[in-house]
Amino acid sequence: MSKPKVFEKPTGVKDYLPAAVAKLRAIETNVLQCMERWGYQEIITPTLEFYDTVGVASSTEDRKLFKLLDRNGTTLVMRSDITAPIARVVSSLLKEQAFPIRLSYHANVFRAFEAEAGRDAEFFQTGVELVGDASSESDAEVIALAIASLQAAGVQEFKIALGHVGFLTGLFNETLKDRQDAQQSLKECLLNRDYVGYRETIKSLQLTAVVQQELEGILRLRGGQEICTQARQVTKDPIAQQSIAHLCEVWDVLKAYGVSEHVLIDLTMIGDFSYYTGMTFEGYAADLGFPVCSGGRYDNLLTQFGRTAPATGFALKTNRILEVVSKRPIEEPHRVLITYTASKREEAFRRAKELRGQERIMVETRLVADVSGGNQAVKLVTARLEDGTYSVNGIAYQNVIEIG
Repeated sequence: MSKPKVFEKPTGVKDYLPAAVAKLRAIETNVLQCMERWGYQEIITPTLEFYDTVGVASSTEDRKLFKLLDRNGTTLVMRSDITAPIARVVSSLLKEQAFPIRLSYHANVFRAFEAEAGRDAEFFQTGVELVGDASSESDAEVIALAIASLQAAGVQEFKIALGHVGFLTGLFNETLKDRQDAQQSLKECLLNRDYVGYRETIKSLQLTAVVQQELEGILRLRGGQEICTQARQVTKDPIAQQSIAHLCEVWDVLKAYGVSEHVLIDLTMIGDFSYYTGMTFEGYAADLGFPVCSGGRYDNLLTQFGRTAPATGFALKTNRILEVVSKRPIEEPHRVLITYTASKREEAFRRAKELRGQERIMVETRLVADVSGGNQAVKLVTARLEDGTYSVNGIAYQNVIEIG
């Protein structure tokens, strides 16, 4: 028999100790309150969903889904994102609600990665979905809200990279028509930010010098509003032109919000989910090489649930944000210890209740021996520290109240 796994955990999952949990909860609370102020109402969906509906619609690679069978032999999945479950809810429980619908969420999601990848199999997302509005105004709204949410989470320095699926689709259809394998190879290079591989792939395709230069030129399409003008000169494909026009409209709205300084246009960027149909974006913190948020437009997803509607949204990667803000101090609650003898128990509990009614006060109670020497009492070793706090059995308190 194998040795029982007493302390080990499955690969990719973590324990969060109190200090980390406090910061996670602060991020969650601050962000959800920010989203609520923008008109988004919180929703909670199940951890388990049917594979044949939400599992398939999520567009997460099949090998990355956690699957299990219920008692009837039906395949279930642990949710791999929240967007697909919300699409199910909007198409069923909210089918009579008029558009636009604004929903927010915070939940853990699950994706199975190879053990050597070193990535989390369970992680937290906080995000929004805006359903029923196809305009550039709605795309700009979710980007502006993503910026406000990152600031509410405590991320101070970041950039939002903004792209459009249609630009690359149009460009590749114009330059690599009927060469789907080549298009897919180039998209994978861009998705993985493998620009060296992207150039090498282009060279291997035996293209004309003009086409090769055109495809390599998109790697320089990163910057501000000037990229809109430059991109129009790269390709005449109507889909690509429409996509650029849409991004220009989004940029104008973001300028009106006063947040364009946080945004750059990056036309090499494509979303990592196949259901993205238009604008996509990612947010990068200055101190972290991985995106801390991502989002985009997915106008075809709800059709799979029988309610055709445009939609856009984003998710903050709360675990990664925790890495950014983990070294910053948070406001600790005022920790109070009330010690009491058995004869003064009711008085002590009344006092504790009064204090717990105040904000940011944490109250613990301890029974101590009275003159009769009760055997249930805890022996306390108390020391006054230089900063004015107390150490009781090795735990720090701002105040100790003795009753009895």
